[in-house]
Amino acid sequence: MAETDWDTVTYLRKKAPTASQTRSAKAVNAAQRQGAEIETSKKCKRTIDREEKRLIAEISVNAATNKQKSSARDTAKLDRETEELHHDRVPLDVGRAIMKARGEKKLSQKELATKINEKPNVVNDYEAGRAIPNQQIMSKLERVLGVKLRGKSIGEPLSTKKK
Repeated sequence: MAETDWDTVTYLRKKAPTASQTRSAKAVNAAQRQGAEIETSKKCKRTIDREEKRLIAEISVNAATNKQKSSARDTAKLDRETEELHHDRVPLDVGRAIMKARGEKKLSQKELATKINEKPNVVNDYEAGRAIPNQQIMSKLERVLGVKLRGKSIGEPLSTKKK
């Protein structure tokens, strides 16, 4: 008898509706029938103009490659120009010199990329002449391959000065 107490009251009630349930068409119709206040508002998206979309795409494309750091700004500046301008690329004779020196050292593109701490597609771009020249990468390549890649004497061995 101690378990049943006449003063204890138990309420059985449903859970409060979730936010998505209150926004459903069924809930809105029920509220309209009951005469409750209903507030509606539309959300609008921020529109992105064509220039912003292109810059976003440019940044996401160059994110995985080793291009110049300011290429997005430079590209935007070039797009605003009226003349036909373009970024300088690595000359083909530099690409040939890299290939020749790499072949003499019997290195694959992947091995060379590992030695200079870059991705293999960076070496591939330099050899194909598609890369925008980066002086840090050029100096790393020169050091590992032992060949000059800048200046007038491209392809000649580096002169090591002995004391």
